[in-house]
Parts: sequence; structure tokens; C-alpha cells
Amino acid sequence: MKNKILLLIADGLGDRPCEALAWKTPLEAARKDHLNAIAQNGSCGIMDLHECGTPVGTDLGHMILFGYQYDDYPGRGPIEAFGEHIALKEGDIAFRANFATVDENGIVIDRRAGRIREGTKELAALLTGIEVDGVEVTFKEATEHRAVLVLRGPGLSATITDTDPKEEGKPIKSAKAILVSDEARRTADVLNRVLEICRERLANAPINQERIKNGQLPANCILTRGAGQMPNLRKMTDQYGFSGACVAGESTVLGVAFMAGFDIVTHPEMTGNIDTNIRMKAKLAVEALQDHDFVCLHFKATDLMGHDNNPLGKVKAIEKYDEMVGYVEEYLREIKDFNVILALAADHSTPCERREHSGDPVPIVISGKNIRKDRVQEYDEIHCAEGGLNRMNGHMFNRMLLDYLEVVPKKGN
Repeated sequence: MKNKILLLIADGLGDRPCEALAWKTPLEAARKDHLNAIAQNGSCGIMDLHECGTPVGTDLGHMILFGYQYDDYPGRGPIEAFGEHIALKEGDIAFRANFATVDENGIVIDRRAGRIREGTKELAALLTGIEVDGVEVTFKEATEHRAVLVLRGPGLSATITDTDPKEEGKPIKSAKAILVSDEARRTADVLNRVLEICRERLANAPINQERIKNGQLPANCILTRGAGQMPNLRKMTDQYGFSGACVAGESTVLGVAFMAGFDIVTHPEMTGNIDTNIRMKAKLAVEALQDHDFVCLHFKATDLMGHDNNPLGKVKAIEKYDEMVGYVEEYLREIKDFNVILALAADHSTPCERREHSGDPVPIVISGKNIRKDRVQEYDEIHCAEGGLNRMNGHMFNRMLLDYLEVVPKKGN
């Protein structure tokens, strides 16, 4: 019977013992019957996404889970672009961008233009298609004040500085070359001229005139950061010959999935917080298995609670995640035509005490009726370390999953 993979990713799941939890990790303290049952039905271990003791970002962590390696990392800008369904070409330079408000002297009044939510699509339409010195601009609105800016043309480089001053009350920065090269200098010059044109067009935009009339801050400039140049990356689905889908509500995760060749499944009710519609996510993930070999189901709230130093909140988020896993198991009972292998992972640890990503390994499981069983009975950072998968990196974990799809080429004769 054909194997299919359903990978469940709890963002920032790993943690350290917390005083508020009697020196247990949130995962140890949470009630997690469904996660424990999956662990009991397979092999467990712990995983360093990149290498032992090295923290990774959400973007790189997911790239690794989707099959790429550190050397493939193009920077946050290109990933954000893919998250907005902009299909980049090799050599494109992509930036994360904000709609912002500046005064007549270029001093930033609000980096988020009053957290603008409406009219950004119309504003973005005024900016996309700008051309400077043979370089074409693609500009796409994202969530609220966020956007993506892409430069496409010859002789460009991502080794330039941000124009975002990162705080209000300071002037917009001019992009400058980080490396001494003609490409970097050219890119910085082109970007500065593009942003000048953006300010001119936004200043006269009817939406901004209306916002000023209503006492709202105008979105009259663009701030850029996180430049990245798109390398020649093959889609993982093409490279290994399988079909994939990703069920998520977080744009960075969706961007990585799109880059890897996975079909995107999302919905407004799939939020990046604990109020996400877990039953819908579970149902859509299991439905996606019908016509995809490899499905990823993402859950974000665990990471947010770590960043907020909220151990009790992280326990509740884990229990919500466990509830979602229960719905997955419920829907999987209807599947008869193929064998589903369940895998549990995380993209990094986010310890509450640290409020930031750490290099602590995360617990992993590969589970199913045709998977070797170890003696682990509980899914957490401590018990999983005793399991049959031992300790591995993220690349190894991904290749193990792909091998169950029988798509990894054999080495030697």
C-alpha cells in the first residue's frame, strides 16, 4: 500500500524548564493525549534544525523542514515574496517593506502608517511597474501595513543596507552598498531612486488624501529591509518527483512551501494565534492527502507564547495543538486507500525565559503501523531524547520522510 506523509509542525514548540510550571517544560506540563499516542506508535528523537546550539529563524527552520539546507537560504525578502505568490526568478532582489508615514523632512512619524489595513492594494498598484535604469519593480501588498518589493534586472546585488530606521523620530535611511562592488552600488542607487518615485506617487494618491481628511496618517512612503537575492533553487517537489501541500495561516511558512513547490491551502479563519480554526485545518490537511503525497500542517501559537514569556499560555497552546491532532486522527479513520505516516516536529525552540529562538533541539516523531516502535510513551523534549531516532539534524529528518515516499535516490550499486 502506498505511503503518504502528514507532517505536523508546532512552531517554536521546544522550551526549557519554567519555574511557573514547577520546573517542567510547557510540553511536559501540558495534557497531550493525542500527541502521546502518536509517540507510542512510532520512533522518537530530538532534532537540531541546522546544527547543535545554533538558533534558526522561522524562515530557515521551515526551509530545512521542507528539504533545503542552510546554503540554500536566500534571505527573508525572497521568502516573503513567495508568501505573496510572487514567483521570483534567479537574480531577483526582494525586500520586506512597510507602508509608513513621514513628514516633509523625511522623518518617520509612524513605521506602519497608523497600521493601515484598507486601500493598500490600490496603493501597491501605483508602485508596481516602476522602471529605473533597466530595472523593473514589482510591488505587492501583504497583511496590513506590510508589503514586498522586488527589483528585476541585470547587475543587481542584495548586499545593501536597509532603508528602515527601525524606530520613529528618525529619518529614512538611504540604501548603501555593504560590499565594495559595482552591483551593490548600482542596486543601492536604483532602490533609492525607486523609493523617491514611490513617495511622489503616494503623496498624490486619492486614498492618502482621504486618510488625511479623516484624521488618519497617510501611507506616504515605503521602508525596506531584509534584502535577499533569489538563487537558482529547484522546487523540492520537482527535484524528487512528489506532490505536496501546506495547510497554514502564516505567510512566512506559506512562502517557504510555495518556494518548495507545495500547493498552498489557507483561509482567513486560519490565524497565527490560538484562535485559529483547528478543526478546519485538520480537515483540509487530511483532504489534501487524497491528491498529494506529502502534506504539512502548521500551528503557530506555541511560538507566540514563548516570545511573550507566557509558560501557562504555551501550555494552553500545546493543548490546543493536541486537540487539533485529535481531529486529524478522527478524519484519518476514513482513509482506506493508502497508508498515512504521521510525523511531529518543530521549526525551532522558543524558550519562555529567553523570549527568543534558541539552539535547543526539538522533539520529533515518525509514527505509523509500518514504523519501527521504540519504548517512548510521552511526547516531550526529555522522553523523545530516549527514542530510536536518536539525535539528528533537520536535513536528515526530511530525507527520512522522503525515503518513506521512496523518492530518495539510492547511493552506489
